[in-house]
Amino acid sequence: MQQPFADLTPDLILDSTEQAGLIATGTLQALNSFENRVYKVGTEEGAFAIKFYRPGRWTDAAIAEEHAFTQALVDAEIPAVAPRAYGGNTLFHRAGYRFALFPWRPGRTGMLETADERMAIGRYLGRLHMAGHGRFHQRLTLDVQTFVDPAITTLAESPFLPSDLLSPFRAIAGQLRDAIRARLQTAAPDILRLHGDCHAGNILFDGEQFAIVDFDDSLNGPAIQDLWMLLPGDRTEQEEALRALLVGYEMFQPFNRRELVLIEPLRALRLLHYNAWIARRWHDPAFPRAFPWFAEDRHFRELVSLLQTQMERLDAPPLLAGALD
Repeated sequence: MQQPFADLTPDLILDSTEQAGLIATGTLQALNSFENRVYKVGTEEGAFAIKFYRPGRWTDAAIAEEHAFTQALVDAEIPAVAPRAYGGNTLFHRAGYRFALFPWRPGRTGMLETADERMAIGRYLGRLHMAGHGRFHQRLTLDVQTFVDPAITTLAESPFLPSDLLSPFRAIAGQLRDAIRARLQTAAPDILRLHGDCHAGNILFDGEQFAIVDFDDSLNGPAIQDLWMLLPGDRTEQEEALRALLVGYEMFQPFNRRELVLIEPLRALRLLHYNAWIARRWHDPAFPRAFPWFAEDRHFRELVSLLQTQMERLDAPPLLAGALD
């Protein structure tokens, strides 16, 4: 199988930068990205991040929705990073690749350690969801049919799944599937346009300001999807963090407390989807290098155990259970 970024050479990256109206200085640094390929590139206007989209993943229309959403957030003074436009375009094509350039935002990730920091991000997410009312038309919706069913099929057919685990895996994955679907139906959340992959690694802090980056997985879904991945540690720590996030969030946007019951189902969905993502991308040489443990028998035994534990967690009271009253 053809490697998806096999022809992406330094010369092509620099030529692409100049195609988008910037004069490259020749400085180029590969950044940590697996789904796409992202580089910090020096130009006479300063540093930019150039992102080459994985071939075949999104349509041009779906990428255009991502770009329009981030620009709307920037226009609303929400600290997202929108792509640079040139000649009226934000998406460019070269040598079979699609790419966009984003202003460089320095900062460290994972800097959500205090209640004040979490309240600040909660405020930004509340405003983001205010801007996110309505739906994407070309992007995915977070549901069982789109995320859980394909993941179960992919993992069940993986050559790395030991044969003696196929039946236990199908059984527990099927139980989780039914539980996730039931919880989504019971909660009946409002569906918004979301960041979609809002974890601490996608929030930058430069010592003064936060920036929310990487809207590549933006989708339609419930508000809690943009909150739960920011919750650290054990239950007590998660509840403390969630309280702070919601204090900031509700300064701008009411939060539907029924969505608290979705945290553990969405955690189960992500566990299945994440492992299936690695399986689907295994032909990309970056994935065996980054995730060598995925091919080990032990990993799938641990995965089945994690799925069983996650099923048990679905029976526990949700975080901030008193807030449901």
